[in-house]
Amino acid sequence: MTRDTHDEARELIAWGEAFSDAQQAWLRAHLDECEACRHYAEAASGVVRSLRSLPLAADSRLVRATQIRVRFHASRLRETRERLWLVGMACLGVGLSATLTVPLLWRLFAWMGEWAGVSTLVWKAGFIFFFIAPALVVGVSLLARGTHLTNNGERSRQER
Repeated sequence: MTRDTHDEARELIAWGEAFSDAQQAWLRAHLDECEACRHYAEAASGVVRSLRSLPLAADSRLVRATQIRVRFHASRLRETRERLWLVGMACLGVGLSATLTVPLLWRLFAWMGEWAGVSTLVWKAGFIFFFIAPALVVGVSLLARGTHLTNNGERSRQER
């Protein structure tokens, strides 16, 4: 199906100025020859002018509701930033304390293993258990209570 030149001209008029120079030149030439399309372009231009001349003011309720939503979103972003900063500082603190205490605790476990007369494998397993057990206990207890967070930051439905 071929497109009518008048339909193509009206489509370009509806687009406004958002088309290539060649299309603009073609449209100008077509409008010089076609009176119906010229009237259509003038009517469209008049509608656009009248729409632009109308003052647009938002209702005060809309403005207030928008301000409340923007403030709420800003406070959530601020809270998220603060939480991330706290998590970062906690990770830094845990990393530094682990760096400082692991060598000391390793020597302590080695000394206790020699003092108790247990094999190297036993005191090394005890050392590993000493570091892994607290994280496992906390993780399992949080999962058992259902306080883990879902992907959108809300508490899981198990707790509700």
